[in-house]
Amino acid sequence: MTTTIKRILIVAAIAALPAIGFVAGQASAYQPHMQNALDRLRGARAELSAAAADKGGHRVRAIGYVDRAIEETRAGIAYAR
Repeated sequence: MTTTIKRILIVAAIAALPAIGFVAGQASAYQPHMQNALDRLRGARAELSAAAADKGGHRVRAIGYVDRAIEETRAGIAYAR
């Protein structure tokens, strides 16, 4: 290879690094499993809220646990971004 071609390839590789980093960042930012879990937790909360209230306090506690799980899942998604 000539020196000019080597220089062009080096410049092209250096110029491509930010784009490669951006694509890699986008790929890691989208978290389908965490997002699916969040969607299902929200659905579970809606079902618990729609259930009859007379459950000896267990339904209310379960809603609290699901709320905390939603918060933790959202925090995990935000942390990974």
